Amino acid sequence: MEVSRLSTALIFLVPQVLAMVIEKYKLSEETAVELFYTSELYTVLEEEETKLWHLSALTLFELFQEERETGVINYPEEA
Repeated sequence: MEVSRLSTALIFLVPQVLAMVIEKYKLSEETAVELFYTSELYTVLEEEETKLWHLSALTLFELFQEERETGVINYPEEA
């Protein structure tokens, strides 16, 4: 089975984003994983056509933080 570029990107990006979530919000790994995987951001990130996986882990973390704090995500135009 061929691994897509999206899958490869997620393998590297998600742990980096989760580490930032854990550090910023002082959460357990389990809680951080649950919050991230149930976020709107992750749902959109999984859709290859959105190209969000081209963004850096820091930018994705900032979008997650925005969603968590405001309930809204303002996606960058380059996404």
